[in-house]
Amino acid sequence: MEATVAERGQITLPKAVRDALGLTKGTLLKVELDGNRIILRKNVDDAISRARGKFKLDRFESVDDAVRTLRGRAPGDPVDL
Repeated sequence: MEATVAERGQITLPKAVRDALGLTKGTLLKVELDGNRIILRKNVDDAISRARGKFKLDRFESVDDAVRTLRGRAPGDPVDL
């Protein structure tokens, strides 16, 4: 695969690469140099990571309680008698 550098230094990543990595508009990439190679890495601080911890669990004491309410008892959960 190839990409051409545009006038302002921009490149377009091939669609197959974007699809394989789930890259969408606004996705941050880490850029590293390794000798004469450019390494692009998907930034792990993406939208999901930024959203973590921002939502309240109004009627639940914990995330586990919320998940159990939505999904039911998980294998290995203690049985309430």
